[in-house]
Amino acid sequence: MASQCIARSTVLPAQLRASNAVRSTATKAVAAQRKSAAVAKLSGFSAQKASQKVARDVRRYGEYGASSTSFYTTTEKQDKYDDLDTVLDTKCSDAKVKAVIKEMLDACADITEALRSALVTVEGSSNTFGDAQLSVDVIADEIMWDACRSSAVVAYGASEEEPEVKACNPEGEFTVCWDPLDGSSIVDNNWAVGTMIGIWGSKSGSKVGDNNGMLGATGRDQVTSMVALYGPRTTVLVALDDGVYEFSYGCTPEGCMSSDGTFAPWICSRTRITIAPDCKIFAPANMRAAQDLPGYKQLLDHFMENKYTLRYSGGMVPDVYQQFTKQQGVFSNPTSESSPAKLRLAFEAAPFGLLVEKAGGKTSDGVTGGSVLDVQINAVDQRTALCLGSANEVDRFNSMCC
Repeated sequence: MASQCIARSTVLPAQLRASNAVRSTATKAVAAQRKSAAVAKLSGFSAQKASQKVARDVRRYGEYGASSTSFYTTTEKQDKYDDLDTVLDTKCSDAKVKAVIKEMLDACADITEALRSALVTVEGSSNTFGDAQLSVDVIADEIMWDACRSSAVVAYGASEEEPEVKACNPEGEFTVCWDPLDGSSIVDNNWAVGTMIGIWGSKSGSKVGDNNGMLGATGRDQVTSMVALYGPRTTVLVALDDGVYEFSYGCTPEGCMSSDGTFAPWICSRTRITIAPDCKIFAPANMRAAQDLPGYKQLLDHFMENKYTLRYSGGMVPDVYQQFTKQQGVFSNPTSESSPAKLRLAFEAAPFGLLVEKAGGKTSDGVTGGSVLDVQINAVDQRTALCLGSANEVDRFNSMCC
């Protein structure tokens, strides 16, 4: 059993894809039968829609109280979805940035397949912060390192699991920083987790003697950033030339089939996502700090007194990602002496910060009230307070907490 566990933790992306292909072929007939049954069931449901319409209309107007505090997607089904290459060809002008985006998406696909089959167990090791490493943390990190070391365009890589910039390809153009699997404290409960990736030019840093694109750089120097969410579906936010786009992995909805009957691995599920300046959703991290920060306690009271909707899982990726699906929201994580900063600037705050600001939202460093994208990275494992999301709510956080 021990040898089997070790073998699982060292599975490489190529092996994952091969294994998945065999499994896919073996279950294709069963999947087709299940799909037919599901379609038939949906047809039966449609016959009941008319009789249920009145009940739904009543709920819509808050007759049952709490239901009126829910927020649902307004994204409408499209007749056709563009694949990854089509979008990158028109929305990413730099060929090398396009290449690194595709490589990182391949890594996210491999992590998806690994998460579908790997058990969550303790590896018996810890990272540099003293946190116990889980099997899935190790697998995800190995997949990211494999992608960077085999890349023609990645010069340096750095993982939150071991925050040290390491050389990859001397001919590369980029420095890639990642948190391989954010949400280790909730992944064992099978909640949504994710991967955060920041990508800098390999010469964007200003520290003499540390020409690796990281030290001395800021989040604003990123050429792009990406955040993957592994839930019932795998979706990835990507910062492109004119905004934030979402790509979905392995989806086969109508409108996605190619002329030859195949489906693209990645389709563009949403384009140029925006975050509204006002919101009614809040995700308050580090609430312990409210015992030390009167302003944060007042802010939490404001959210509750004004009936904001609490949407907080304890995983940064799902708690911030919802701002892009609901097109509103605020995530707050101030710090105090007894509740110090945990978020890493390069691995977490900067990648999400770029996406939020590119979508029209706002960020705060939690101290000066300035953008977290303007904070200089002076250490690879540098921590930061953070608030990001709907602009007016970030302003409120600044006025009460900074």
